[in-house]
Amino acid sequence: MAAALQILPRLARAPLRPLFLGGPVARLASGMALAEQARQLFESTVGAVLPGPMLHRALSLDLDSGQLKVRDRSFQLRQNLYLVGFGKAVLGMAAAAEELLGQHLVQGVISVPKGIRAAMEHAGKQEMLLKPHSRIQVFEGAEDNLPDRDALRAALAIRQLAEGLTADDLLLVLISGRGTPAAHRADRHQCHGCPHPIPAAMVTA
Repeated sequence: MAAALQILPRLARAPLRPLFLGGPVARLASGMALAEQARQLFESTVGAVLPGPMLHRALSLDLDSGQLKVRDRSFQLRQNLYLVGFGKAVLGMAAAAEELLGQHLVQGVISVPKGIRAAMEHAGKQEMLLKPHSRIQVFEGAEDNLPDRDALRAALAIRQLAEGLTADDLLLVLISGRGTPAAHRADRHQCHGCPHPIPAAMVTA
């Protein structure tokens, strides 16, 4: 007790500046500022790669002229656009695409991992889900990233849609995940394996 009483006068006479500028309070405030900056940076980075915002950076539609611009190339829409896609992020990309394209989108088929719709619903990510009366058919398969019958059915449905198109139709291809590098090596503006030369625009994530 006596030792404590001897220390108190010294504390009273000690300058307060170091306590606030270089002491625990300053370090705490600095740490809080860094944590807030880190959180903002993280949220900004995640937001930049979300399927919806990313797709809107790649696609734009002029409602007056019906011109769809995919990066540096333009296509004329006349209710002649079809959509196919595969990959983990394609569900959100397809939802954003359908909202953007409206009546110009005739039909679509996408292949996504098994359980992804339930996961999005559970996480409250309604913006990454298709509307109840969507023109896009969703196939879930490849549980644990392993090929299975459901994934095969999805691939066959995508092939059937592409093979049924004509030279007057447009095909928008959405790809995410491991298929992206191969997609960049392919011709971006031709549907390979189709019976007619079909203009195809590819968006990858």
